[in-house]
Amino acid sequence: MGHRLTKIYTRTGDEGSTGLGDGSRVGKESARIAALGDVDETNSVIGVLLCEDLPDNVRELLTDIQHDLFDLGGEISIPGAALLGTGQPARLEAAIDGYNAALDPLKDFILPGGTRAAALAHLARTACRRAERSLVALALAEIVSTAGREYVNRLSDLLFVLARHLNKSAGCGDVLWQKGKNG
Repeated sequence: MGHRLTKIYTRTGDEGSTGLGDGSRVGKESARIAALGDVDETNSVIGVLLCEDLPDNVRELLTDIQHDLFDLGGEISIPGAALLGTGQPARLEAAIDGYNAALDPLKDFILPGGTRAAALAHLARTACRRAERSLVALALAEIVSTAGREYVNRLSDLLFVLARHLNKSAGCGDVLWQKGKNG
């Protein structure tokens, strides 16, 4: 940060625009601000998940992800910036492979649930999917890093696998969808 925030409200956004990291201003309804907000929401939901009792390795992974998401937010807030590289999506792929290897193969669709931690991982996954859609929409009009788009795509997959892992770690199985259960 070039300067520290000493005053939280500036009144500069009262008319519906906001400042980007490069000093330019855009409408708060812009695709860039929508993507930035969705990435921030994903990070916040992960923060709530981190309030749960989690295995140390999951806690460390999620904390690293929060830092990556903040870097991605920096990319979005500074058009043309590249703060994520190919290493971050690859690290998520390795985590997916590692956690998924210990899980039973999926034969049915599962519902978000089981333990509270798993349900929060599913909530983070859905927020992440929205962030991905926002980044894809932004990329139709402006430059968005490939690594950033790959990162959120892999992250949603990892959050799905982590939800299953957290249920298994707690001795709770997946909550299976039952087609036509109430029909």
